[in-house]
Amino acid sequence: MLGFNKHRLQKGKKPRKAWQWFISGFFAILIVAGVFGVGYKFGNGSWSLGLGYRVSTANKTLPDSLDFTSVNEVYQALKQKYDGQLDVNKLMDGLKKGLVEAAGDPYTTYLDSSDAKSFNEQLSGSFTGIGAELGKQGNNIVVISPIAGFPAEKAGLKAKDVIVQINGQDASGLNIDEAVQRIRGDKGTTVKLTVIRNGTDKLDFTITRDVITIPSVTTKNLDGNIGYIQISRFAEDTASLTDTAAKDFKAKNVKGIILDLRNDPGGYLNAAVSVSSEWLKNGQLILQEKRDSTVIQSYSAQGNGQLVGVPTVVLINEGSASASEITAGALKDDGVAKVIGVISFGKGSVQDVTNFSGGDILKVTVARWYTPSGKNIDKQGIEPNIKVVLTDADISAGKDTQLLAAEAQLSQ
Repeated sequence: MLGFNKHRLQKGKKPRKAWQWFISGFFAILIVAGVFGVGYKFGNGSWSLGLGYRVSTANKTLPDSLDFTSVNEVYQALKQKYDGQLDVNKLMDGLKKGLVEAAGDPYTTYLDSSDAKSFNEQLSGSFTGIGAELGKQGNNIVVISPIAGFPAEKAGLKAKDVIVQINGQDASGLNIDEAVQRIRGDKGTTVKLTVIRNGTDKLDFTITRDVITIPSVTTKNLDGNIGYIQISRFAEDTASLTDTAAKDFKAKNVKGIILDLRNDPGGYLNAAVSVSSEWLKNGQLILQEKRDSTVIQSYSAQGNGQLVGVPTVVLINEGSASASEITAGALKDDGVAKVIGVISFGKGSVQDVTNFSGGDILKVTVARWYTPSGKNIDKQGIEPNIKVVLTDADISAGKDTQLLAAEAQLSQ
């Protein structure tokens, strides 16, 4: 697939499967509770291939190894005084997790073998959970978006809800993976979430977990000979499904295309590059990755896309993140599509995954990605060309004002 490059493995590392690599913010997606996207990102998500990243200039002065004298002093005191049974493996896991969390980045996390197993299961395509993507803003766990048709959405959970309690326990200070572990569970069981909505409203939701299977791409023909492509996540099949849709719509000589990326948490980088390439001419820039302000990787369209010149509108909202922001940003900046909706989530960092021999995983932020115009959208999001808000009243009335605005734009 486009944008997916093979790189030499570091000595002692096991080969990594393609699905383990996502870019820019694989968010912990409670499709399992649960996660995709990497989201994620995430996204889960979404991740980038290890590019042989050099040591950041900010960290060059750090010692080659740490002095654990003080750590051992704490261990000895704990061993001698603790009234209870200590588990040395849990102590070691705690040390590693604490070391990584000290970086202060919510997307840089250490997963022990149990959590890593769950993480990998979440990338397999079918999960047991509630169907909602999670992100982190400040000290809060927030809902990026509920997945259409699944328990979280049916229960009434909404994008930007702040989760303050999980089963009655305080959720503040949790990292994304910890929140996922508390929310996920077996099919048929329930989880109680307490959320703050719009900064003031406190709401309780009891959600029954279920098996979640999400189609990557859905298409349909709209009135006025307009083609509609909805991408719910950027998965292994996204590029091929979008390519098939492009061929079909091209054969039908559609008047225009609506690319719906609302509530899309992201996914594979190569899928985002392939999808973007459907609208771009050979060599047009899609994104760049930078580390220490230096470009380390550029991604451009390879070959003229099937939809070059076809009038297109991209729909985004606050639940559009990661790889979906890459595609929306590329099509907007390259001038091949109008973006309609509200400002997207804003996830502009790149994570790399390292697998360890015991089954543990390190997810670490290694770079930032930039749109063709040179903008990093982290915590800012993609600004639509035309702002259209979908209100609660619109939703209750079954009126998709954003989709209607897209249709009107293409009918001009």
